[in-house]
Amino acid sequence: MNNQSNQIDSVKRISTGLSFIIFPLIFIFAFGGHPNLLNPHFLGPAELIQRAHNNMLLHFGHALVTLCTGLLVVVAIHFMNVLKNTSNEWWGFIGGVIAILGALILAVDKGALCLTMSAIDTLPEDEFINMTPGLLAMFGKKGWLVLIHGLVLLPIGFIIQAVGLLKSRSLATWQSILFLMGVIFIGTPDGIEIINLTAAILMAIALIPYGINLIRNK
Repeated sequence: MNNQSNQIDSVKRISTGLSFIIFPLIFIFAFGGHPNLLNPHFLGPAELIQRAHNNMLLHFGHALVTLCTGLLVVVAIHFMNVLKNTSNEWWGFIGGVIAILGALILAVDKGALCLTMSAIDTLPEDEFINMTPGLLAMFGKKGWLVLIHGLVLLPIGFIIQAVGLLKSRSLATWQSILFLMGVIFIGTPDGIEIINLTAAILMAIALIPYGINLIRNK
C-alpha cells in the first residue's frame, strides 16, 4: 500500500514539475507567433480579426494556450500548498483562488474568440465577409462576452502568490522576483505582444529550473 502511495506521489510531483516547464514554453511559443512583434501598437476589433484571419500559426498557438489553462491551475494549487501552514498562507490561498478563476476565463477567451475564429476561417471568403458584423460583436466583447475582461484576474492572482512566495522565501529570491515581473506584464493588451513575450521569457527563466528540481525531487 505504501509503495502504491509513493508511486502516486511521484506521478503528482513529476506532473507538477512538467506543468512548471511546459506552460511558460507554450506562452513563449504563442506570443512569439504573433505578427508584427517589432511594430507594437494597440489593436481594435477589426484589426484583431484581420490579424487572425487565415493565420494558422496564431490559431495553433491559441489552441495550445487553451489547453495550457489546466497547467495554470496546477501551478496555482501548488503554490497554495507551498505557502500552506506559513505566515503567508492567505497570500497563497487568496491568490490561488483568483488565479484559478482567471485561468477559467482564459479558457473562455481562447475558446470564444480564437478557436471559434479558426472554425470560421474554413468558410469561403465571401461567406467569411458576410459574418463580419458578428465577428466585430465578438471581438468587441459584446453581450456576455464582457466577462472576458475578467481575464485580468489571472495575473492578479499570481501577483498575490508571487508576493507571498517572496515574503516567505519559499522560492529563491531571484525566482520570485522574475516570476513577479513576468505576471505583472503578461496581461499587456493585444498588439503589444513583444511585452507579453518578454514576460513569458522571464517566467520561463524563473520556473523551468523549479520544475526540473520538482521532477528530480530536490
